[in-house]
Amino acid sequence: MYMASTSNPSVSLPELPQRFVRKISFSTSFDKTHVFRKSRNVVRPRIVDGCEANFRLRCSVADVDSTKEKNTPAHVEVKTCIWKWKGYSIRYQCAGSSGPALVLVHGFGANSDHWRKNIPVLAQSQRVYAIDLIGYGYSEKPNPSDFGSDPFYTFETWGAQLNDFCTDVVKDEAFFICNSIGGLVGLQAAIMEPRICKGILLLNISLRMLHITKQPWFGRPLIRAFQNLLRNTALGKYFFKSVATPDSVKNILCQCYHDTSQVTDELVQAILLPGLEPGAVDVFLEFICYSDGPLPEELLPQVKCPVLVAWGDKDPWEPIQLGRAYGDFDTVEDFVVLPNVGHCPQDEAPQLVNPLVESFVARHATPTY
Repeated sequence: MYMASTSNPSVSLPELPQRFVRKISFSTSFDKTHVFRKSRNVVRPRIVDGCEANFRLRCSVADVDSTKEKNTPAHVEVKTCIWKWKGYSIRYQCAGSSGPALVLVHGFGANSDHWRKNIPVLAQSQRVYAIDLIGYGYSEKPNPSDFGSDPFYTFETWGAQLNDFCTDVVKDEAFFICNSIGGLVGLQAAIMEPRICKGILLLNISLRMLHITKQPWFGRPLIRAFQNLLRNTALGKYFFKSVATPDSVKNILCQCYHDTSQVTDELVQAILLPGLEPGAVDVFLEFICYSDGPLPEELLPQVKCPVLVAWGDKDPWEPIQLGRAYGDFDTVEDFVVLPNVGHCPQDEAPQLVNPLVESFVARHATPTY
């Protein structure tokens, strides 16, 4: 395997196999950039770039003339690197050389390529990192059976990985931009090491509807039995084999993307290929059987940094009707509705998400003089 030495936490592009190497040239412009400034007054819900925002804080909007060119390069190079964490090889992507640090955290079954429409744009004014959580993407996938009865693939493990990544690679405080279960990873990391996280933007955070405490008491033994069946018999591997195909992945993505034209062959391959790596099936089965651990409603009250929740209102997996309750937590400054968007807004509607990220970061970044 291609691994970095312990003395060098990251490996530059030429040392990686060709399948890891990707250079993206990207040029873009936005009609408007919105920068929000807080005060204590309460106002009515507002529409921001087509997104309903239930602001509890008064916001003044500064529009930037789109005819003025940004003082940024037209081409952004996205580098792919390997970082060694606890002896394991972890893939990450990075771009940008100045500005606040952002770490993008993917959801279940995804990887850092799910942020391919965001990294080059955000890197024009921020330092952007997207990580493959251990067990996913092209990061190593240690067999969960190697850890005995102690579960390895937990939000505590991923939270520790995220914090160590900021310490070893980013070498700075960072904003966490998270999708789906990545949101729980970001919250867990922020609770474990509050000094590291400057703020968290949650995109359709997982409600964890299959959590054991959300099941009726009489059904819990059956759930445990079914999980053991999947994890310890050939049934689980057969199930994985049936979903780890281009057609199955495309069908699943078409369920959770409202605009199915965004489910391209490129996206299907980006999600599927890492799932065919050695060890992926064991990680998949381990996580779908992970019905313990924290819930978002348990983590949100504990974070010390600002939190923004954004939700695609056409998400069939995480209904917005339930997600709206997260906007009531004191730690959540805003709940933003992303219209006609499904479960993965960063990929389906980057034209909505990228400006939202930029405005959130601008609002909370430490000024430099």
